Parts: sequence; structure tokens; C-alpha cells
Amino acid sequence: MSNLSFLEKLLDGADVEWKPLREIASYSKARVSYEFLNEDNYVGVESLLQNKAGKTQSTRVPEQGNSVQFKTHDILIGNIRPYLKKIWHADCDGGTNGDVLVVQVTDEVVSPFYLYQVLSDDKFFEYNMQHAKGAKMPRGNKDKILDYPIPVPCPENPNKSLEIQAEIVRILETFTELTTELTTELSARKKQFNYYREQLLSFEEGEVNHLTMGHENIGEFIRGGGLQKKDFTETGVGCIHYGQIYTHYGTYADKTKTYVSKEFFKKARKAKPGDLVIATTSENDEDLCKAVAWLGIEDIAISSDACFYRHNLNPKYVSYFFQTEQFHKQKRQYITGAKVRRVNADNLAKILIPIPSPEEQARIVNILDKFDALTSSITEGLPREIELRQEQYEYYRDLLLSFTKLDSEVAA
Repeated sequence: MSNLSFLEKLLDGADVEWKPLREIASYSKARVSYEFLNEDNYVGVESLLQNKAGKTQSTRVPEQGNSVQFKTHDILIGNIRPYLKKIWHADCDGGTNGDVLVVQVTDEVVSPFYLYQVLSDDKFFEYNMQHAKGAKMPRGNKDKILDYPIPVPCPENPNKSLEIQAEIVRILETFTELTTELTTELSARKKQFNYYREQLLSFEEGEVNHLTMGHENIGEFIRGGGLQKKDFTETGVGCIHYGQIYTHYGTYADKTKTYVSKEFFKKARKAKPGDLVIATTSENDEDLCKAVAWLGIEDIAISSDACFYRHNLNPKYVSYFFQTEQFHKQKRQYITGAKVRRVNADNLAKILIPIPSPEEQARIVNILDKFDALTSSITEGLPREIELRQEQYEYYRDLLLSFTKLDSEVAA
């Protein structure tokens, strides 16, 4: 069955009327005192989660003042950058702050479940960004948001309209439920991974030697060079910028995301195959010293705000060690800086690392690699499955809500 015939069958000849949001919904103006709220029913803009399960993280309730009230099935929209894309279909009564818009459906012909799906579309986010006001911290334009056109199928027949909307929601929520199940499974597997990583890299006293990472028989830390993003080229010699360690790389890599020219590379600080590349600057303590083992076949350039560790251990073993609480506990005593947190290479050299035999290092790596592929890989495992389900959801959402395209084709 073609996409067009599916939509035609769903509409069954019904017209679609585009109504501005203000004709079918309004903003909540009701207030509720903070004393009646708790961590389960108060929603701050920072705790809105952009996911299809409609859940929020619990948020600490402010100690005084009033909150905007919301009711079950209201739609909450983040109204300040970087939260403009976050949206939640409320599953309880509660309150929120002024950085969240509370949209309440007022037209009986429109289902709040359906409206939530329409406003979850990237088209609404793009519209919201286009009309946002302010330079440094843009806010959604409340009047323009109320002008946003909402497709209402068969508005002259409320029962049929709601049936069509319900079928659209049913199909989309099927993909939502699959994504939620996979996300829950991924969370459980990550906890399992963390547990085994801690166990495998912990040894009884006297079982193995614990030496400083800068020990002369183990390795040395070398500071990165002056590589900046402006130095990137389309082709050339591989490089790793410290910011990419947070956003692009996992435990290990054999290909770089970016390159520098051969001329720049000649004067750059270079990591060799087997070196560990470490981000030594971060905005938070947890991410500080995130590391990636370089397993490529050539030397690569390394930026400042990073260092690399040249050693005689299994590269993946060292990279997994950098993920353990054993490492982080030692790291914390060397962190400096207020807003920007740093650890320097000289202090990293003081951290103790357990040194099992090369055979034991390889055994540990083999076990952890399987967990890593399941929980982190973008080409296999649960993250890939979640990505595929999300792509399916977005495909069918665009298909089922593309009434304009359908109308033009029918008219033709």
C-alpha cells in the first residue's frame, strides 16, 4: 500500500482545516503556591526531557513564590534557549516556572495526545527558533507560537476527527513504546557494565602491583599543542581536538573525525598509535579527563587542553581504567579552577594504576569490549537500535502529519 493511499484511507475523503494554535488552545494563567508542590509534580525547564515517553526528571522545588499551574494532559514547552526543543505531555497535575509555556487544549475536536505529536515535530521547533526573541538567551515568541498552524482533520465531524487523530497517535506511540523499552534496557546494561568494569579493575592488596602512571617503567604524560578548530582541513593528517573527546569519541578509535595540513602537522604535538588522548579541561568534574585510546596506524596531532599518555600497557585497558571510580577518586584531589575545571599532566602522573599481567589486561579488555559494543556503539548494540526506532518514529510522524503534501497531490 502506498503512503498516499494510506493517508487517503485514513482521511476517508475528509477535508483538513489548518487552524492557528490560538483557536484550539491557550496558555495556562493559573498560579499555584510552591508550598503545594513537591519533587514529583514540580517541573523546571532544565528538567524537561526531550523524549517520547513524556517523563521528567524530579526537580527541587523553589522555597517561595508562585508557579504556573498545569493539569494532566496539558503540554509543556521549554521557552528559553537551549530548551526550546523540549516538550512534555503532562501525566499529572503540578506546577512549573516562567521558562515553561503551559498549553491547554480548549477545542473538543482536538485531542491533546494528537496536539502533542504535532508540536513534537521538527517543523514546530524550526518555527519557534525562527520567531524567538532575544540575542543572548532567546525566548519563544508567545504570540507567534499561538499563530502556529495545526492541521485538524474532518473538523465538521468531531467524532470522525477524533478517530483519525487517535489512529495517528496509536501508530506513533507504538514506536515511542519500543524506544522507551530499549532505553530502559540500555540503562540497565550500562549499570551492569559499570559494575563489571569496577570489579574487573579492582584487585586485592598484594594481588598486583599498583604503580604511579608516571613511573619510569610505565609511562609519561605529554601536553598537547596549539591545535585549534580553525586549523582543521578537509583532508591531510588526522588530529583530535579536546572537545571532540566529549562529543565524538568513545573508549577507543582508529580513525579521526578531523584533519590538519601536513605543514601544520610538522610542528604539532603528536600522539602515536597506542597512546591515550585525554581531555584535561571540562565544565564539570565528572567529564574531566575523559580519554580515548588511539588505535590508528599513524601519528596524529593533539590540541591544547588535552594531553596524551605514552605507556607500555594495553591501550584499551588504560582507557577503561580512566572510566573507573578508582581513577576518578584519585583525580578529584588534583582538580583546579572554578568555572572551568582542569587537571594538569604532572598531577595525572601521580595517580596509581593496577598493573596485572599483559594476559590479564587482554582478558579484561575482551570482556569489557563486549559490554562497550552493547552500550556505546553507534553501529551495533542498543544505541543503534534506539537510533533506528527514533528514525522510524520521525519518518512516520512526518508521513502521518504531512497533510499539506497530501492535499496538494489530491488536488492535482
